Amino acid sequence: MNEAHEPGTLRVSTEEDRCVAAGHCVVAAPEVFDQRDDDGVVVLLAPRPPAGVRAAVEEAALLCPAAAIRLASGP
Repeated sequence: MNEAHEPGTLRVSTEEDRCVAAGHCVVAAPEVFDQRDDDGVVVLLAPRPPAGVRAAVEEAALLCPAAAIRLASGP
């Protein structure tokens, strides 16, 4: 079983309508977040990122000025 899908792993979601295109998420966790070219709004690349980037994803959520990143644990 892939580590990213084991129970208790991190699940990430974003609210594009809240995003203000600050880009802090991309700087903190480029493996998980990107920005659209036309308006800079967040693009979620990995809704179930590997455990090795968990700290970076948590930092991205904390840095987001619009609180557009949601984190949850579970299957």
